[in-house]
Amino acid sequence: MTSLTLTLDPLLSLSDEHFFALCAQNRDLSFERTAQGELVVMSPAGSDSGRRNASITGQLWVWSTETGLGEVFDSSSGFILPNGAIRSPDAAWIAQARWDALTPEQKEKFAPLCPDFVIELRSTNDALKPLQTKMQEYLDNGTSLGWLIDPQGQTVEIYRPGKSVELLQSPESLSGESALPGFVLRLKGILVSE
Repeated sequence: MTSLTLTLDPLLSLSDEHFFALCAQNRDLSFERTAQGELVVMSPAGSDSGRRNASITGQLWVWSTETGLGEVFDSSSGFILPNGAIRSPDAAWIAQARWDALTPEQKEKFAPLCPDFVIELRSTNDALKPLQTKMQEYLDNGTSLGWLIDPQGQTVEIYRPGKSVELLQSPESLSGESALPGFVLRLKGILVSE
């Protein structure tokens, strides 16, 4: 996925409402807004990245449905983080009590919270450093657990609050630990080729 970052300030400031309207009017593109108000424009993911991401979201959805512990979101879902950024992780999960505390209007647009769990999947054209910065931003805004999956490097970076990033080389699966009890993401076809 290729991205372009546009600096709007001081020419233009996009409120949450204006940003939501921009996204609705341009459904063929994906947008994020940084905490500094920059507009990040992303092209659609390539087919192989989409396939890998579907496997990630599908596995997470099955676990979440079976446990009833929360709600799963795909890469088209935006979240307003406490720092003001609007981000769209490739997959996300929110504990049921936090989701239920939102109003119907908040659920309809970009939920004003940071997901409890996020996954970013590095696409072929993605630079690694911006994804690592984004993962740290999720942690700084309240995420309990995050995985940066890099098929190119055959690695997974695990992000946890108050801990150094853990780097795994070619793992076959990942555990949701205490943040997602009982969840195991099998990486065959995602990180490891089938």
